[in-house]
Amino acid sequence: MSGEGVALLLVAAHALIVLVAAVVISARRTPSAAIAWILAIAFVPLLGIAWFLLVGAGRLPRRRRERQLEVNQAVLDRTPGEWEVGHREEWPEALASAVRLNRELGALPIVGGTQASLEADYAETFRRMVADIDAATSAVHVEFFILVLDDTTRPFIDALGRASARGVTVRVLSDHLSGFLYPHRRATIEALRAAGAEWHAMLPLRPFRGQWQRADLRNHRKLVTIDGRIGWTGSLNLIDSSYLKPKNVRRGLHWKELMVRLEGPVVRELDAVFASDWFSETDELLPLDETPVTVPAAAPAELLDAQVVPSGPSFENDNNLKLFVYLLQNARHRISITSPYFVPDESTRLAIVTAASRGVEVELFVSEIGDQVMVYHAQRSYYEELLRAGVRIHLYRPPTVLHSKHFSIDDDIAVIGSSNMDIRSFSLNMEVSLLVHGRGFVDALRLVEDSYRAHSRELTLQEWRARPLGGRVLDALMRLTSSLQ
Repeated sequence: MSGEGVALLLVAAHALIVLVAAVVISARRTPSAAIAWILAIAFVPLLGIAWFLLVGAGRLPRRRRERQLEVNQAVLDRTPGEWEVGHREEWPEALASAVRLNRELGALPIVGGTQASLEADYAETFRRMVADIDAATSAVHVEFFILVLDDTTRPFIDALGRASARGVTVRVLSDHLSGFLYPHRRATIEALRAAGAEWHAMLPLRPFRGQWQRADLRNHRKLVTIDGRIGWTGSLNLIDSSYLKPKNVRRGLHWKELMVRLEGPVVRELDAVFASDWFSETDELLPLDETPVTVPAAAPAELLDAQVVPSGPSFENDNNLKLFVYLLQNARHRISITSPYFVPDESTRLAIVTAASRGVEVELFVSEIGDQVMVYHAQRSYYEELLRAGVRIHLYRPPTVLHSKHFSIDDDIAVIGSSNMDIRSFSLNMEVSLLVHGRGFVDALRLVEDSYRAHSRELTLQEWRARPLGGRVLDALMRLTSSLQ
């Protein structure tokens, strides 16, 4: 065959590959994500195809999705009918629809009678969790994306050992892949087993055991439940505040987190999330608490209405994305967002920009520095549009990385949990969020946001437009990679 014939054959093969890729990739993806993948395969075919085969499947294996449905049905059967809350007459008009949306997507109801307190101090969070574990009498459930034995976390693991010695059942889950990305993996597992805990890895990547899924579909949840009556959730991972990375230590970086401590009926809903993940990893379906929820007709103001919102690729829908966008669209006068990794999808970006443009006071707290280069520059690519729309951007000063994940709407609605406001948390990671209605809780969150503001500097449009050309180019390029999902 002549050189021209070979060239024509290669062009035809390339065109066929791009055509097939367009058909296969477009299914179950947003247009922007599909276009990004198709362009990657068109311009760098071998690398693009290899990368797509590695991380292109955005759903968990069928077995895991079926188990999620099984747990969902068990939860629905346990809590028939409407929610049991204490302040229904005080809800803003949009909240009832949000609650119904969450129930339809995630199966968990909103319940009243909840006490909640925020903890923003890293060391104090561990001290309080240890105290709660030391008071456990029946079961402690622990689930964290990152779990590492170090000087900071040793008291927590020691408390698990003391609980186990008292006859308390201790179950622990942590992400499989993250265990290899941080130090002391073997020592951590040995310490958990020595403590008497039953430990299992979440979403293990063990192809020779038939355990495989897209490598970057991770379980990013963080939660603790004690006896089904006390719960913790938020942004904290079980690791030192430097995250033990040598480059972080060299730079003097420390992570700033926010956790919420819960008491009341909502803890059993948080425990149901643990039960679903435990079932997926162990084949053991833990019994669900079927005690009827009763809330006094005249519940005290400090007792909140709260709803746990699980999300991730084990569900058919982007549960957290739908909730976040709905709340943003229905804000009346104020939105305050804290997200360490802010890479919004199109609907979230548009909801925020539109809210600011219609007169809602919108503020965004992010770190001035970043620990993940690609995400950091992709995030920065959104700043100019936000600033032009009137969003106030507060840059938390180094050497602290603001890792808290929460937002508040108006005066009485807040969401706090493990979910960033980025494409990965919306579509690829398994997350858990808590929707809270209560003026007192939002007031407490406002105080936390005030502390962020005091440690931040406000970014201006003039400053941002004067940044170097190299940074602009890198931001734009990294924004393109965020769509490869």
